[in-house]
Amino acid sequence: MPFLVPALVLLALAFAGCGGANDDGPTAQELQRAEAGADAEPIPTRKGARGSETSTSAARGVVLARVGTFDRPLGVTAPPGDEERIFVTEQGGRIWVVKRGRRLKSPFLDLTGKTDAGGERGLLGLAFAPDYAKTGRFYVNYTDTNGDTRVVEYRRASADRADPGTARQVLFQDQPEPNHNGGHLAFGPDKLLYIGLGDGGGAGDRHGRRGNAQDLGSLLGKILRIDPREGPNGRRYRIPKDNPFVGRAGARGEIYAYGLRNPWRFSFDRETDDLSIGDVGQSEVEEVDFVRNGKGRGANFGWRPFEGTRRYTSGESAPGHVKPVLSHGHDAGWCSVTGGVVVRDRELPALYGRYVYGDFCKPVIYSAKLKAPRARDVRASRLRVTSLSSFGEDARGRVYAASLAGPVYRLKPR
Repeated sequence: MPFLVPALVLLALAFAGCGGANDDGPTAQELQRAEAGADAEPIPTRKGARGSETSTSAARGVVLARVGTFDRPLGVTAPPGDEERIFVTEQGGRIWVVKRGRRLKSPFLDLTGKTDAGGERGLLGLAFAPDYAKTGRFYVNYTDTNGDTRVVEYRRASADRADPGTARQVLFQDQPEPNHNGGHLAFGPDKLLYIGLGDGGGAGDRHGRRGNAQDLGSLLGKILRIDPREGPNGRRYRIPKDNPFVGRAGARGEIYAYGLRNPWRFSFDRETDDLSIGDVGQSEVEEVDFVRNGKGRGANFGWRPFEGTRRYTSGESAPGHVKPVLSHGHDAGWCSVTGGVVVRDRELPALYGRYVYGDFCKPVIYSAKLKAPRARDVRASRLRVTSLSSFGEDARGRVYAASLAGPVYRLKPR
């Protein structure tokens, strides 16, 4: 759907951390395509993904049903067991409840006064605790008015409203640059909180001797794994004893996986518990990383020595790093990958068991069968979402796609 919002053009793709030699964002042509939706663009069959022929598929029997229109939506999720509601996060700081298909008049939580929502900053993540039905605990990840990352715990006042007075900061991370904040939150199958953080921004991960992503002494460029409940002696959170770098000199115990540039949406397969990560590239390659259940523990995904499967920094290595199972080149129109989910909605047999994902610049939803060392049967569907910002799931496993231009859709049977 076309949109003409000048401010959005200034924000576009910066928030998702797309590359470029100077990290300047998309080209004018890419922005024009994102604005126009490129609805008439044919989808050719070609070598578009690493190791796989990209074919065109109609995703038979699947359509996009609009749930509502929001202000720069960046996420869709739901509390465990709540089949009446979905929660939509907006970059500006508001969380909305859509209850039985209708958006409520007042936001669930309004953090606009606490959030810097310019460029890649804003309210970037929301996750409900596994015991939310009992405790009302949920967590948000936002960039504060100084541009730094805060992960904060809140509790609900009612099923449709949060209690803003219950705020408790869990984690703080200084951000040296205004981009590559990551920001996604998700509780894993182990009921622990996983936090995605970008490499600190700028171009080429130039902070520190080897950048942040390969530095185990930094939380940047990582996926963290913590128990967000208060710990003993006033600690804001607990570090699981089985985290891979606990006790290693010079390493942060919170780190679960590293070597990431800007993990823009990761997810756990609700059937297999496998982990997939969309990691935004620098100037040439967008990638999706994939590891089987538990195999992400201590995994190095290769940035900055490598961008996708290509050498990025000469003279640096990442021994044993996990190569992406999917990679798409900027020469094919990709500019900023949006990581997705494995579809487990049985009402969508054409997509069941397939990973759906896309890109901010290409208004096309792709799907693939995730396998290591490379994905199979990569398909470009006829489902199109301009300015694709996020995928999400509700408590029933139904899949949603959000556009930074405003619409949020559900993938549903025809």
